[in-house]
Amino acid sequence: MRVVLAEDLYLLREGLIRLLEAHGFTVVAAVETGPELLEALLTHRPDVAVVDVRLPPTLTDEGLQAALKARREIQGLPVLVLSQHVQQLYARELLADGTGGIGYLLKDRVFNAGQFIDAVRRVAAGGTAMDPDVIAQLMQTTSRRPGPLLRLSPREREVLELMAEGCSNSAIAARLSVSDGAVAKHIANIFTKLELAPAEDANRRVLAVLTYLNGTAGQSS
Repeated sequence: MRVVLAEDLYLLREGLIRLLEAHGFTVVAAVETGPELLEALLTHRPDVAVVDVRLPPTLTDEGLQAALKARREIQGLPVLVLSQHVQQLYARELLADGTGGIGYLLKDRVFNAGQFIDAVRRVAAGGTAMDPDVIAQLMQTTSRRPGPLLRLSPREREVLELMAEGCSNSAIAARLSVSDGAVAKHIANIFTKLELAPAEDANRRVLAVLTYLNGTAGQSS
């Protein structure tokens, strides 16, 4: 699996290269600035991009903006964003186009190698990998917005929150101490209440997560 990596801190960048390659990934480019990232993404068209939000030259949101520009050229490009802190604006920008293959992790999670590698694989496969702290902050504003999201029961919101983290049905069942069948029923109800048209369950699962995090149910692109 081919990866483009963008991280301006040399030691962290080298550590991520070694970690990814140790788990079977091929790092086709490792860059440290926003312009270099955009060029690398458009040139290599990788299976997944792992991107620090803040890159030179501005050290503001260069990495995110380069990834967003690349996604406009390469539809559905999987992007896993790394950030030092939870930034709701960054997370919402990343989610705005309503496509899958999206992740947002705090850099602290990188030090858990298994969790990080699992997130990269899930995003590359077209899924989501949202940091629980990011979800919690997005929920603070999402829960106050009107629309179909308000139709969800408290348990359905719990299930959807765990879906956003990237949990499988069996993992959700274990976390909530319920049966797999109960989880499947909750997810079916979620799809119905969020007015997601019949499609492959994997696609509807991602759309449900994006709808939830964006707070814009029924308006997927």
